[in-house]
Amino acid sequence: MIAIIDYNMGNLASVKNAFAKLGQETVVESDPAKFQEYDKLILPGVGAFGDAMEHLQERNMVDAIKAFAKSGKPMLGICLGMQLLFESSEEFGAHKGLALIKGKVVKFEKKNFDEALKIPHMGWNRMFTKKHPLFENLDDEHYLYFVHTYHAVCDDEKDIIGETYYGYKFTSAVAHGNIMGIQPHPEKSQDNGLKILENFIQL
Repeated sequence: MIAIIDYNMGNLASVKNAFAKLGQETVVESDPAKFQEYDKLILPGVGAFGDAMEHLQERNMVDAIKAFAKSGKPMLGICLGMQLLFESSEEFGAHKGLALIKGKVVKFEKKNFDEALKIPHMGWNRMFTKKHPLFENLDDEHYLYFVHTYHAVCDDEKDIIGETYYGYKFTSAVAHGNIMGIQPHPEKSQDNGLKILENFIQL
């Protein structure tokens, strides 16, 4: 069984519906005491990093998420949920993250951008992937749907399993053992997005 964490910061219905299209039942779970009962955990997220961490802390979810991560069972962060896996973010000040993956979250640097490129990075873009079970049987182009102003910077290149170019190359997917994260929204990425979720189900 897969749980989608409900901490009032994510597109829960759209993620749940995407799994439903694959015939996979999910539970939207707001009780951190129950996290360990599930086989897999999804950490979604839309909004600001600091607000998200505050919501997780208020709901006593931080320690429960870290305990799940230590269990070895698969966990997937989506969009802001991926960013929360890191140690810190500079979004609207300095904020501590879950520290499940070493690195930080920074804003896109305008100085590197062509004039035609806008912030936030929004729309379809290609992900260049390393070999990983999440990316089995994706089409050759790997186009996915992005909406974000900040991106992750990994301390260890071994944790990077996907990269995307927007003015410059940035990390768009990560994996550290059983902890995984993707910056694009799979629930908005049509067949490729559904395939990533299907691959997560099979882990």
